Amino acid sequence: MLNIQNYGSSSEEEDSDKETAKQNSNENLLTHLKPVDPNLSVAKTMQICAAPVVMPTNNDDTRVLIPANQELMHNPKYEELFAPTFGPENPFQTQQMKANRNMLSGYVEKAHISDFQFENQRRTFTSYGYAMDPSTNGESAEGDSLVVSATVVPAEGSEGKSVFETIKKRPLDKKKRHKNDNPEDITGFLGPWGGYVGEQRIMKPEGDEAKELEEIVAKRQKKGKVDDDKPLEEKSIFHLDKATDYQGRSWLMAPRSETQLRSDTPPDKCFLPKAHIFTWRGHTKGVAAARWFPRTAHLMLSAGMDCRVKIWEVYGDRRCTRTYFGHRQAVRDVNFNNCGEQFVSAAYDRYIKLWDTETGECISRFTSRKIPYCAKFHPDEDKQHLFVAGTSDKKIICWDIRSGEIVQEYDRHLGAVNTITFVDENRRFVTTSDDKSLRVWEWDIPVDMKYIADPSMHSLPAVTASPNGKWLACQSLDNKVIVFSALNRFKLNRKKTFTGHMVAGYACSVDFSPDMSYLVSGDADGKCYIWDWKTTKLYKKWKAHDGVCITALWHPHEPSKLLTAGWDGVIKYWD
Repeated sequence: MLNIQNYGSSSEEEDSDKETAKQNSNENLLTHLKPVDPNLSVAKTMQICAAPVVMPTNNDDTRVLIPANQELMHNPKYEELFAPTFGPENPFQTQQMKANRNMLSGYVEKAHISDFQFENQRRTFTSYGYAMDPSTNGESAEGDSLVVSATVVPAEGSEGKSVFETIKKRPLDKKKRHKNDNPEDITGFLGPWGGYVGEQRIMKPEGDEAKELEEIVAKRQKKGKVDDDKPLEEKSIFHLDKATDYQGRSWLMAPRSETQLRSDTPPDKCFLPKAHIFTWRGHTKGVAAARWFPRTAHLMLSAGMDCRVKIWEVYGDRRCTRTYFGHRQAVRDVNFNNCGEQFVSAAYDRYIKLWDTETGECISRFTSRKIPYCAKFHPDEDKQHLFVAGTSDKKIICWDIRSGEIVQEYDRHLGAVNTITFVDENRRFVTTSDDKSLRVWEWDIPVDMKYIADPSMHSLPAVTASPNGKWLACQSLDNKVIVFSALNRFKLNRKKTFTGHMVAGYACSVDFSPDMSYLVSGDADGKCYIWDWKTTKLYKKWKAHDGVCITALWHPHEPSKLLTAGWDGVIKYWD
């Protein structure tokens, strides 16, 4: 480039001073990077192009028709339009497979039609039996421009009009209607809902259809749906030789030899049970619940899925004392009154029955036509004639056993009520439900005073109050035992959460040791778990039952004796 710039200079310039050329040698080396002066004559006549225009050597035609394209950017030839999409033609394709399709049955092009016109023609076809043929663009309303239905006869006098246009009244349109548009007539006001004169709205089946329905009803009655409404005749069997001892004392009395049973104070220190000491057998199916006899706990009441309730001795020979028969289906819950002379049993046959513990007589029966999931007497001495039951229709119902009538209903839950627990010196009670909530009620006020529900909460199917009345231990179906304070605020104690067992889907009960040093629970695998109450540390677990260990109860007067009941039908005693 330096030579080109200096092209055409005179010989006199070539013989110029060499010293000046040396001084400018650095500049001369970089002159090729400087732009060419446009004033030079050489620059005007001659410029270098680094990338000259070169014609492509290949003759590839990039104008390929792609079916997905919505727009043609050039005018294609006939051969392009009907050539295969890519590559050679498939010789095995049928004519139908070769056709251009965008759905299973063919090719559909988008049609632009207003929603009103489409709905207008559809309703006209449904009502009058014809519609405008869209292929004729609506040029005329006669002859071939109409599509006629094969089932609906076109209305006379319609003259090809749509439902949007007025036509002559049809015979059905002339029917008279019952009219009463006077808003002052509250009871007889009809408005637009008045029916036609002589219209039949309720049609009774006749002939063969009526006979079929009668047969179905008769079969249902045979299956026992009507018979189940009648309560089963109650009876009981006494299993001992004598109902009294040599001094005439009833078998309900606590044994004199066990002096600790009359103490009002719990044991000073409780210990972990180590060995299995006894098994009560008698239920042919699983045990659903077990309860200690009030105060002394020298007897134990069990509710079985074999529809029976049994009472057992805890001391002495540990025999089954009496069996109570009175339910058609599995017994869900049992509970004594304060003195233990009576108890209630709630079963899946929708009945709650009140029994005399000593004689085995059924005193009365109660039903709300719903399944009772729990039943419990009011703990106050002056309210022993009242008991409450949580039912499957989301209610807590209070019955008076003297009159046999419902005296109060608490209806705020959104699911079946599972537990009822009295707190705050029996002035309030806490209920849990399948709606994953916990509600606190004032006694005899049917509006909950506190509602506890959290997105992280699960259903709480078993709740136990602590011996000092300050805490509620709740079995949660996310395999935890959570604790609420039972006084004032009913706040969740997040520091006390007991884990390690598996109870999802089962209402395994929880219980405290009498000195409140341990918490015990069963689980779905038949194991029994014992935690330390203060540290929530798991102290012990062992295999107690073959089925679900549904109940675990610590004896209120013994420092280390524990009772467990399971779905394998046995009740075990541990020490």
